[in-house]
Amino acid sequence: MKRVFAVCGTRPDAIKMAPVILELRAHGDLDTRVIASGQHREMLRQVFDTFEIREDRNFDVMRERQTLAYITASVLSALDEAIEAESPDLVIAQGDTTTTLVAGMAAFYRRIPFAHVEAGLRTDTIESPFPEEFNRRAVSQVTRLHFAPTAAAKENLVAERVKSDWVLVTGNTSIDAILDMSRRLEPLNPPRDGRMILVTTHRRENWGEPQRRICRAIVRILDAVEDAYVYLPMHPNKVVREVLELELGKNERVILTEPPEYRSFAQLMMASHLILTDSGGVQEEAPSLGKPVLVLRDETERPEGIDAGNAVLVGTNEEKIYGEAVRLLTDADAYDRMAQARNPYGDGLAAKRIVAAVRRHLGLPYEEVGEFQS
Repeated sequence: MKRVFAVCGTRPDAIKMAPVILELRAHGDLDTRVIASGQHREMLRQVFDTFEIREDRNFDVMRERQTLAYITASVLSALDEAIEAESPDLVIAQGDTTTTLVAGMAAFYRRIPFAHVEAGLRTDTIESPFPEEFNRRAVSQVTRLHFAPTAAAKENLVAERVKSDWVLVTGNTSIDAILDMSRRLEPLNPPRDGRMILVTTHRRENWGEPQRRICRAIVRILDAVEDAYVYLPMHPNKVVREVLELELGKNERVILTEPPEYRSFAQLMMASHLILTDSGGVQEEAPSLGKPVLVLRDETERPEGIDAGNAVLVGTNEEKIYGEAVRLLTDADAYDRMAQARNPYGDGLAAKRIVAAVRRHLGLPYEEVGEFQS
């Protein structure tokens, strides 16, 4: 029996790998081993519980104020030992986290094929987002199966001289996850009257002053739009929370909460009127729910949503965040144009395409699924 290591480290990893893991485990001729690095702890557990996934190994590396070097060294050592003990035929991981970079390195060192879910996303500079842009560029060098979410992502890889037949356009697995979840969820009872602005901000490049600019814009938006309120789940990182609590903690129209489990966050997205985020996954998921997105980053590796009209890139510029948010909250036509735009990120079949390609690579029978047309 062929053995596959499915490696996850963070909450976004788990959300996007969950459809792939469930599809892999639906095949009795594959021994799918779920490996959790523990780069996130409680947030990873929440997602696994939501999708009823049990990990086979958990390295539990998470530490307070952990450094990138610590994560890299700790996960690499533990994963290498696991590969030596269990001899997988293929290692698969998703995205741009440090855990994913290390999974590719560990597989390469042991001469085991590595499959990369959400391959080919790129920005113009290796330092933005940091360290994710470096992670995804570097892991592409050791990847055998590149699962690009869109045609543009495939073009990026081919431009870097990756063989075209090593790349499959699959759509994004986050769309599989959110579509499945939205069909099973009851509508959320909103926490208060009015229009909810859902905000998530946690990226390393937004720490400190950029996050303070975001907070100042939020205060101004609420001053300008009387029926709006903000719901802001806070990342566990203390560097993030300290700024949010200082700048927004006393505002009666801002609800600061602990990070909800994925099911509850999906309900929040469904109930929201507008989303402000620096999260890549939320940029992809929100259009499937008809929610306009303001992207709190200076550049994005997901330009398809901008091009399709689902999202606007506002960065951390206080004036731009304020202006675009107020425009969407006061101009019904502008709001409707964004809310009704087509989702360019997926059709809910990404996991089936990925598992079919994995089976083909391992020499197992597979059911052909055509490429995603973005």
